[in-house]
Amino acid sequence: METYDVIVVGGGGSGLAAAIEARSTGRNVLLLEKNPTLGGSTAWSVGSVTATQTPHQARKGVDDTPADHWRDMAGFNGDLDARDNPGLRRVLADAMPDTFRWLLSQGIRFYGPMPEPSHQKPRMHNVLPNSRSFITHLEKAARRAGVVIQCDARAKALVKENDRVTTIDCDTPDGVKRFHATGGIVLATGDFTSDPELKAQWMGPQEAKIDGVNITATGDGQKLALALGGRVINGDLALGPELRFVPPQKRNWLLNLPPWPLLANLMAWSLDHMPPALLRPFVMSFVTTALAPSPDLFSEGAILINKRGAQFTDECDRPAYALPDQPDKAGYILLDKRMTDLFAGWPHFVSTAPGVAYAYVEDYRRNRPDIYTSAATLDDLAGKLSLPVASLAATVQSHNDKAGNRPQLGDGPYVALGPVRAVFVHAEGGLAVDHEHRVLGDGDRPIAGLYAAGSTGQGGMLLKGHGHHLGWAFASGRRAGRNAAMDAR
Repeated sequence: METYDVIVVGGGGSGLAAAIEARSTGRNVLLLEKNPTLGGSTAWSVGSVTATQTPHQARKGVDDTPADHWRDMAGFNGDLDARDNPGLRRVLADAMPDTFRWLLSQGIRFYGPMPEPSHQKPRMHNVLPNSRSFITHLEKAARRAGVVIQCDARAKALVKENDRVTTIDCDTPDGVKRFHATGGIVLATGDFTSDPELKAQWMGPQEAKIDGVNITATGDGQKLALALGGRVINGDLALGPELRFVPPQKRNWLLNLPPWPLLANLMAWSLDHMPPALLRPFVMSFVTTALAPSPDLFSEGAILINKRGAQFTDECDRPAYALPDQPDKAGYILLDKRMTDLFAGWPHFVSTAPGVAYAYVEDYRRNRPDIYTSAATLDDLAGKLSLPVASLAATVQSHNDKAGNRPQLGDGPYVALGPVRAVFVHAEGGLAVDHEHRVLGDGDRPIAGLYAAGSTGQGGMLLKGHGHHLGWAFASGRRAGRNAAMDAR
């Protein structure tokens, strides 16, 4: 059995932040990651971090405070506001100015701040050149500091001694290994968007059929703590399910750009100074790859068909819930000429990265030929998509006969966008934690020696809007890692 002062479980943004911060106290730190490489959901993210009192705000004359940030976050909650944890929201808002500067000190670069209602001031900062920058720079910082990193090690059980969590068992390629912590163990394994068991328990049987964007987000940390009396708060809440275009077979070139600070600084300068016409192809390569189609497509007349050419749901009433029951869990968004003309410019966009850009039908034709199919007639379109020819024509006729207040599908040429799939982007269900990120057990008493950060330790806080999940990952990770180090004996 190997012994360390602090053990961190999970090698995404929150886990790396926890490991680096714990190591900065002089403690010996082990980071365990079940996958072959680090990254977690942070590596899949758009890469937005929302913060106040940043150098970027100062350069643009934005006078902002954590207190205002805390207040404005509640504006995203709507009818769910009573389920929020305002105390943890205060922890996040207060921690973000220093957390943002800490990210900059690690070599990570941002563009912004960008506006996003209901924030009263621009606070959203977008990472450059892509979200892999977080993992690349933080992994380098962790290794440079002396954090021991072991991948291919999946935590399977926590062990208590004298009423304190001290040990963790992991499955590794060499069999089960046991690691002992003289200080705290930090759970930073993300959410459970890709775990059918927890989704069925907290959300429902239909949600259990729907995949997560991150297929390895299987609620490992939540399960470890639940076995010791921990509890999940807001397990029924998630971003999704929503429709997403299938990713390209080859990783988008923008997402492959090296995270060099010099390149990131050049990109930031270009976004501020280059004409939008020159920047648009560059930005579109991202916006058409990673984001969801707008629901306005359906309210304006588009229909959703499956791989048999059949319309299978009311597209204006949670279509993502119906898609998992279709062949290959996939479908296509069908547009006629009127629709393609309508979604050729503002305000009718196919997808958007808030504060960055809007993508229209032509952008998908140019940037995503793998999911853009056009034809003069429905029969030709069905042939190109390998759909039953007669079925597609009959589907359109049936839709038009019962369209009611929705626009009918008219003449071609026609465009099919897809395949699309239903996914959960992230779940809000995290373990109950106190303001020191200690996991709470029976009677809301801290489970000694056990901490949780990021989505695993969200504690009932609602992280609506862009940039708050990543902000919480880094802020809570640093705090949990530091507190776990102070527990070392």
